[in-house]
Parts: sequence; structure tokens; C-alpha cells
Amino acid sequence: MILQLRPIAGLLISTFFLLIGSGLTGILLPLRAGLEGWSPLTIGFMGAFYAACFVAGCIYIPWLVRRIGHVRVYAVMAAMLAISLMAHAVFVNIPVWFLLRGVAGFALSGAYMVVESWLNERASNESRGFVFSSYMVTNTVGLMIGQFLLVTSDPALTTLFIFAAMSYAAAVIPTGVSPAISPQPPAEVKVDLRRLYSMSPVATIGALVTGFTFGAWSYQAPVYGSLLGYSSSQIAVMLVVAMLGGVVLQFPLGRASDKMDRRYVMLACTFVGILVSGILTFYEPTTNLTLFVAMFLFGGVLMPLYSLVVSHANDHAEPGAFVETSSSLLIVYAVGSMIGPIIAGLLIGFMGSSGLFSAIHFGFAAFAIFTILRLKVADAPSEEERGEFAYTSFGRTQTPEMYQLDPRSEEEADPSEHGV
Repeated sequence: MILQLRPIAGLLISTFFLLIGSGLTGILLPLRAGLEGWSPLTIGFMGAFYAACFVAGCIYIPWLVRRIGHVRVYAVMAAMLAISLMAHAVFVNIPVWFLLRGVAGFALSGAYMVVESWLNERASNESRGFVFSSYMVTNTVGLMIGQFLLVTSDPALTTLFIFAAMSYAAAVIPTGVSPAISPQPPAEVKVDLRRLYSMSPVATIGALVTGFTFGAWSYQAPVYGSLLGYSSSQIAVMLVVAMLGGVVLQFPLGRASDKMDRRYVMLACTFVGILVSGILTFYEPTTNLTLFVAMFLFGGVLMPLYSLVVSHANDHAEPGAFVETSSSLLIVYAVGSMIGPIIAGLLIGFMGSSGLFSAIHFGFAAFAIFTILRLKVADAPSEEERGEFAYTSFGRTQTPEMYQLDPRSEEEADPSEHGV
């Protein structure tokens, strides 16, 4: 295991610093925007613009890497991230923050793609599963630590902005001094949404809904907490506990989906999501215990849902189509993540803090209804046709290059056309 880690240790350390900066930024900026008196709808539009620029980076970065190389692109992206964070602290006004969030979304997707293509080059068929798992663990731990760093200072000060900028800058060091040969450029993004929907309507709508709900949650949860009067520490722990719930329940839900029609497991997740989000719409948690239990359950069904969607879609994909299918799902997810923060921000403006979980409740309910209708008209794949569940990263850490690294990209299966 140590021998397998040695060639990729520097890349994982770089990823770790990137995710610390990303996790801290994701919670810090909505809180600071709220302290400045900016509306939840404004914060939602910032989140949508960030997501749009992230997708643009996924499309444009492979071309840029072919022109100037991995190391230069990575250094430029990290520099853009660090500069954007420092500029957030200096120029506190809405138009500048919109521009800076776009820069950050573009740069972060570029940094991720470089690291993931590098890891993909370093992974052999035998070590691919271990490399992918190590990368997923690094992603999750880095995000959680970044979110928890909020407790170290007041969001109204510049300290946390400096911490995030330092983390992005530190991410350059391990790759900058690495003797590893630069890999081939990242693959071009191939997307066919019409084919994706005809192959798996449930997975397509599921990707849209999970993007919608996670986008609403990730950008408006700090606003929700601040409107309820929670301290920075409570908000940080709230987000970490939700993520922890997703990590803990990811594999039990995944293993259950390997033994039955995955749509039933996705439906169970949405029913729990409907229940929890419905309660939180009308009930304000009054103690830390009730808050954290609710968030653990909420995160426990929200965050595994995207992994279930990807696995379900690829049960029906043709041989060799895993990367294209998963990349298409990612684009659908990104569209949802652009809509979610805006709708949640609009509802928060009308309803107060309960608007966040009203939006999420609507998303879960819509997906549950669609899945029930599909269960009536389409059969599940047979046990032989169904692949094994595998963890897929959630939130702001996904690029199409990650699916090149996923061990499922190497698998071959018999073609199936279920249209589920």
C-alpha cells in the first residue's frame, strides 16, 4: 500500500490543500455576504455563476493544457484561486464578487482536471481502484477540514480569506517540485443529453435533482444557519455533520442497491429526504442534538444519491461508454446546481430560513414522483447486467477527468438498452 501511494503522494497532498481552500471558501463567502446585508437571492446567483464557470473550465481547460502543459496550467489556476480569495477580502462589493466567483469556478475546475489527469496517468489497471479510493478520501477529508476551519476566526475579518488563499498557494508546491513526467492532456468532454435521457430517464432527472438540492444546500446552508442565529461554530459543525452522514451511509446504501433495483434505494433516499426537509421547513431545531441528528440524516440521503444515480445510469450504458455517460450526467448535475441556489435564495427571501428546505423538499418530491412513474413502465436490469456500486464524489469536486480515473472506466460489459 505504501509503495502504491508513493508515486501519487504529492498529487494527493496538492488535492488536499485545494479541497481545504474550497471547503473553507464554500462556507465563508455566503456567511460574509450575509453579514454585508446581501440578499439570499444575490448569494444564489453567485453560486449559479460559480457553477457555470466551473463547467466552462471543464470544457476549455483540456485545450489550454495542450498549449502550455500541466504544470504551468496548474500553477496559473492556483495563483488565480489565491488572488481571487485575497481580492474578496479587499473589494467587498457585489459586482466584483460575481467576477471573482466566476474566476474561482473556472480555476478550480482546471486545477482538479490537471490533478485527476495526472493521477490517471500514474494509475495502472491493478492500482486504479486504490488510487481512485485514495483520491475520494482525500477529497472528503479536505472539504470537511476546510469547512471546520471556519471556527478559527470571525468571517467579518480577513483572517479566513488569508487561510484559504494560503491553502490554494500551498497546493502548488507538491506538484511544482514533483519529478513525475507530465501526462497526456485531459480528455475532451463528450456529452449527448438526448442519448442519456433515452438510455436512463431516472438517472437524468436524478442528476438534475441532486444538483438542484446540493446546489441549494451548499450555497444557502450558511445563510440558513445565520438567519436562525447559529454561531459560526454551529454552522461549520452543521455542514461537517451533514457530510459525515453522507460518508457513513454511502456504502450501506450502495451495497443495498447492488442487491435490488437501484431505483427503490433512490426512492427510499428521497422519501427520507422529503420527511427531513419537510420537518425542517416547519420546525426550527432548538438544540444542537436535534440539529445535528437532522443534518446527519439529511446529508446521509442527499450525498449518496448522486453515486446511486451514476451507478444506475451505467447499469444501462453500452460497453466503453462509462466516461461519456458519467460526463453527461455531470453536465445535467451542473445545470441543477445553477438553478438550486437561485430558487432557494428566492424562497428564503419570501419565507425566511424555511425557504431553503422548502426548495429542497420540492426537489426530493419531484424526483420521487418521477421515479414512481418510471417504476410502473420500465423494468430493472437483471442481476448479471447490473454493475457494482462505487462511490462518486459530490458537490464542487467533480470534473469529467475524474471518470477517466474511476475503475469502472476500464470495465467491459454486455450492451443493454433498457431505457429505464
